[in-house]
Amino acid sequence: MQFEPGDRRRVLPRHLRPQPAPDVFSFSIRPARAGDLPYVREIYNHFVSNSVVTLDERRSSIPYWREKFALLSKLGLPFLVAVSPAGVVIGYALAQPWAGKNAYRYTVEDSIYLGPGAGGKGLGAALLQALIDACEHLGIREMVAVISDTKAEASIRLHAKLGFVEAGRMGRVGHKFGRDLGTVYMRRALRPSRRRRLFGAISAR
Repeated sequence: MQFEPGDRRRVLPRHLRPQPAPDVFSFSIRPARAGDLPYVREIYNHFVSNSVVTLDERRSSIPYWREKFALLSKLGLPFLVAVSPAGVVIGYALAQPWAGKNAYRYTVEDSIYLGPGAGGKGLGAALLQALIDACEHLGIREMVAVISDTKAEASIRLHAKLGFVEAGRMGRVGHKFGRDLGTVYMRRALRPSRRRRLFGAISAR
């Protein structure tokens, strides 16, 4: 049977028409570079201005992030970024000293933030696991998370999923946007690697 051009019988039913391939959320995780800092700053400042996930009230500056980047580089602590296939930084995670006294040198505090629209897709778990792995390779023994007790349920769930347990709470230690805020402390014991090695790029698709 032949159809003439324009014959409506040539139009396939909707369920038989080729469907566009769904967008696949993909990313790679690698050590941060100096050129990533403006993107890291914007991700963090989004939460400073729009949430109580961080108790910072002042937007951070590029010099602030350059100083933090230099300090973590000097200490050899991991600072990771998640990058989209287009090269855009969509999240970051870092480990910083827990306290200034030398006896705390095997304990770090983690910090992890995802850009708008990047949550709920497995990126947070991948970033935090990469950070844990990097710290274990460096011989770190404990990782601590300090999380707001308000509007940060996703962060608490993420840390619990990766083996963190609640270690305590402090109420009304912060005040932001006209409300009193507390903090939740979570911790995870790490398994330090006997062999120190550099952490390389990690990809996920």
